Amino acid sequence: MKLELARKKGFASDNWSGVSPQVMEALAQANQLHHPAYAEEDPMMLQAEKRFQEVFETDCKVFFVYNGTGANVLAVQHLLKSWQAVVAPHSAHLNEDEGGAPEKFTGGKILTADCPDGKLKPEQVKPFLSSIGFQHHVQPKLISISQVTEMGTLYSVKEIKALADFAHQHQMYLHLDGARIANAAEALGVSFSEMVTQTGVDVLSFGGTKNGLMFGEAVVFLKPELAEGFEYNRKQGMQLASKMRFITAQFLAYLENELWKSNAQQANNMAALLAKELAKVEGIRLSRPTEANGVFAIIPKAVIPNLQQEYFFHVWNESRSEVRLMCSFDTMPEDVMGFVAAAKRLMIQKT
Repeated sequence: MKLELARKKGFASDNWSGVSPQVMEALAQANQLHHPAYAEEDPMMLQAEKRFQEVFETDCKVFFVYNGTGANVLAVQHLLKSWQAVVAPHSAHLNEDEGGAPEKFTGGKILTADCPDGKLKPEQVKPFLSSIGFQHHVQPKLISISQVTEMGTLYSVKEIKALADFAHQHQMYLHLDGARIANAAEALGVSFSEMVTQTGVDVLSFGGTKNGLMFGEAVVFLKPELAEGFEYNRKQGMQLASKMRFITAQFLAYLENELWKSNAQQANNMAALLAKELAKVEGIRLSRPTEANGVFAIIPKAVIPNLQQEYFFHVWNESRSEVRLMCSFDTMPEDVMGFVAAAKRLMIQKT
């Protein structure tokens, strides 16, 4: 059967990209012979968890799931009672892009702070603590941050540690949504251990789909005792894959020879190139710093629809004509320069 090919590469999302050849090869190898279902007594599962422990330099517990929503929601659900709450930036994926799943499955509440740069600070969490011990109010128990943030910004290692320390001082947990954690680590020039284990993060949603995997994410408990019973929550949450080897095989390939790093480096480099070249186009203005693989820009409304026809992307903020342009591990210089050339041509036509 001949498949109809999709449009050429665009900048809509790093979820739109394909799969790394190394990962595709790992999937083909996992397709041979039979493996134990649900990763029970599967050597591949044990090998994958051991690799995570090496990368994070700690005896972490790792649970593989289908997708990022599953990872985020189950990680939060596991650490919260229904009368407790998450504190997160208003722009957090957990708050804006999980379709209400956190509220449905945790029974709890998300308390949000306005963070223009996407980054939550301890002083923004502090006001919510005044309700602790007051039975009529929901009880804050967990802080959730994204790295990279939805605004394309990065928390420094110092900033993550400050949030973890604050959380622990108030008997709270810190959850890190790491959908783009590889892009963050590469951009900061640090290891996963330095950014997560050594800062005091309690639980991490470790993403791979946005950086070369076909599907699959991981919930990583940096403190093994916090993981007790999580396998039952994963099953109830419908995130236990019967053919788990097709997830674990991808992560083995992803972590082997730092494929995660080379993929993230390519995406980040292309975003830097895109930002540099787009800033030269008269009438277009970068609206946020480019710190990882996302570029935010103000493009005239009249130009956007025609430009989207050539290279699709999403409008981030309609009211200010702000767009978000995401680069992927398979974004190439010719894709970037083609987009910039199209933007320049359409801007000239507009005038």
